[in-house]
Amino acid sequence: MLIDELRRADVARCAELEKEMFAGDSPWPAAAFRAELNAPYNRYFAAREALGDPPIGYAGISILGPAGDHECEIHTIAVAASHRGTGIGRALLAEMLAVADRRDAPVYLEVRVDNEPAIGLYESAGFVRAGLRKGYYQPSGADAYTMIRPAASGTMPENPDE
Repeated sequence: MLIDELRRADVARCAELEKEMFAGDSPWPAAAFRAELNAPYNRYFAAREALGDPPIGYAGISILGPAGDHECEIHTIAVAASHRGTGIGRALLAEMLAVADRRDAPVYLEVRVDNEPAIGLYESAGFVRAGLRKGYYQPSGADAYTMIRPAASGTMPENPDE
């Protein structure tokens, strides 16, 4: 397995994976992936079985705020059902956390309250639950936990759930 940058040529495959994995909660279309890749404050990664292969997983993080006072937000992390449980999600998360750690930035994310494997992964990486967003995922209406991981220096924002 290899992790590299998500490319525009990967967009169609990512949109296909979205339909498979998130059919009940507004999967991102190809246009959403293109917009994410165009934003200069985003970094997106792809997991591939080998160089040049289509993605079997992908993940994206935003770097927000002024230099020296960044915070990061994980937008998505997804692994094809056929490859779950093989460490790909953990590897993608590690790439995103490295982006945040280079900036000593805390990291925020939302996760479905019933996604126990993802919650376990995030907690093992130092995330804690900071709040609950009722009806966050649409159209299913599923709730989400807001989670936060402190900056590499250990500092936490004063009001992490604001």
